[in-house]
Amino acid sequence: MKTTRKYTMGARAQAVEQTRSRILHTTIALAGERPFAEITLDAVAERAGVSVQTVLRQFGSRDGLVAAGAELATAEIIEERRTPTGDVPAAMSNLADHYEQLGRTALLMLAQEGHDDLARQVTDRGKAMHRQWVTEAFAPAPGALKVFEVVAASPVPGEVTISALDSAARTRPDTTSVDAVRERR
Repeated sequence: MKTTRKYTMGARAQAVEQTRSRILHTTIALAGERPFAEITLDAVAERAGVSVQTVLRQFGSRDGLVAAGAELATAEIIEERRTPTGDVPAAMSNLADHYEQLGRTALLMLAQEGHDDLARQVTDRGKAMHRQWVTEAFAPAPGALKVFEVVAASPVPGEVTISALDSAARTRPDTTSVDAVRERR
């Protein structure tokens, strides 16, 4: 009686994923140490402990490697910065920690964006991600008046008064006027 055993490549697939992760994290680390032009496939392979052929088999090209590295770095940064919406102290603490860890890397990339297309693509992506994070992290609580809307509507640029805030609050059903807040006291 012959039986067939299902063959799975669980251990092999796990080893491949670990190798891929090591290559990507090596690429990210090198991007924090040197200009993109100096991040060669040889340098990545040597530090990751693999052959150049393995890097190419996984990512197709140097551009593919850098793009995958940028995608992973972006996902990790988004996760690291995650804070409850409107929790300003947590957001600021998170941001300070992030800048302490990766500030030099950001400055290195920004210094290259004017003459290196890959660096520009990475910094453009980073800037968009940062703007999105700021919008979410510093969003007002539901129903809160958005001060920037009042500033934009102010007849005198940059001048916002309590009466302007109160007037804006009265025109929005989802906000509370200054008088209503005073009445609650």
